[in-house]
Amino acid sequence: MIIAIDGPAGSGKSTIAKELAKKLGILYVDSGAMFRAITYSLIHNSIELSNAAVLEHLRTISVTLEIQNGSQETFLNGKNVSVEIRTKEVTSLVSLVSTLPSVREWILVQQRIVAENNDLIMDGRDIGTVVFPNATYKFFLTASLEERAKRRTLEMNQKGVDVEKVTIQQEIEKRDALDSSRSLAPLQKATDAIEIDTTLLTIEEVSSIIFTTVNKG
Repeated sequence: MIIAIDGPAGSGKSTIAKELAKKLGILYVDSGAMFRAITYSLIHNSIELSNAAVLEHLRTISVTLEIQNGSQETFLNGKNVSVEIRTKEVTSLVSLVSTLPSVREWILVQQRIVAENNDLIMDGRDIGTVVFPNATYKFFLTASLEERAKRRTLEMNQKGVDVEKVTIQQEIEKRDALDSSRSLAPLQKATDAIEIDTTLLTIEEVSSIIFTTVNKG
């Protein structure tokens, strides 16, 4: 079984996916963390953002996701970079990096390898349209720009990162435009996906909607 959850930044897809993975007893794969890990590595190693240069660099790295103390951690070449990949610098570049064919192909291969032997739930922007077009269940989460900025600001503040909502809102708006307009695997709702507006819903309410849908299936 594969559950695909897509949606723009701050729509709640990662939080919901994690909760559902626990409820259903299946693997959660954070595709966004994988893109962020690559972006962090490119920045840290001062790699030119050209497809050729990035492709060469991808041959030297490994990105893995592991559960430690009940939470999913992201490892780059064996080092835990879960905190480093959430910085403003990485956030500002991840959408651009994700447009590179070499990056998308590399991650697509990794994602499908994981799915070969696991029931899983994966969130992202093209999971139901490109990565797993034949996913068992597909959902597309949305929320107002203001609400998404509010959530992301709170998340960053809770991690000790001092940011203002207006700045986060501008960044999300910019990322929405980049993700939706890119020629390769743009952010879009799969025709057979169930759309859920999470603006006025709690995590528990959204999780319950999806959980009930999956169980009925």
